[in-house]
Amino acid sequence: MEVLGIDIGGSGIKGAPVNVKTGEFTQDRLRIVTPQPAKPDPVAEVVAQIVEHFAWKGPVGVTFPGVVVGGVVRTAVNLHDSWEGVDAAKLFGGATVLNDADAAGTAEMTFGKGRGERGTVLMLTFGTGIGSALFVDGTLVPNTELGHLQLHGKDAEHRASDRAREEHELSWEKWAERVEEYLKHVEMLFSPSLIIIGGGVSKKADKFLPHVHLETPVIPAGLENQAGIVGAAQAAAQT
Repeated sequence: MEVLGIDIGGSGIKGAPVNVKTGEFTQDRLRIVTPQPAKPDPVAEVVAQIVEHFAWKGPVGVTFPGVVVGGVVRTAVNLHDSWEGVDAAKLFGGATVLNDADAAGTAEMTFGKGRGERGTVLMLTFGTGIGSALFVDGTLVPNTELGHLQLHGKDAEHRASDRAREEHELSWEKWAERVEEYLKHVEMLFSPSLIIIGGGVSKKADKFLPHVHLETPVIPAGLENQAGIVGAAQAAAQT
């Protein structure tokens, strides 16, 4: 079964048809820069462009960088405040809409490094912000939003996201110190058996993970930055 997955991020909106039985793209991914300001209507226009690009008529799954409950957006810290209360499922033409990290985590638990893992597994995506997906014996605890935990009086993602690394012009080693501090805080709260690092930085794990030291195993995601698209497609296939 093929389903179109679309992943909305702070810097780019990406989509591709996915074989939901294998987790593989069936066509090349399309990426369009996220409009700024990222208000609902301009973002919806980009989503529609991606649907049109693939001439898609079947089910569509869309990830969103914030809390989503029943297709309705509750928070949108890294996009625009005007998203709060928006029925995103309706706005996107009846698509299935879910939190972006939850989608990425679900894909990683199905097709990636989390496959077959029991206990408490935490997927963290580092990009414009920090997304989180928490699993207990393979079951998702949705909308955890652990990037907004407080460190030094501010959201952790303001110190340890990939955007923070770029804005503060941090070396990979200096950024790894911030990531380690954040991960140790999360480790203390949840005592996970495994932490999986996703998002765009997962492709560059060799630059920073050797400098991160925890008691919990920390590994890069197998699906890298494709996980959100795959997870979005999975969610739409199940509804």
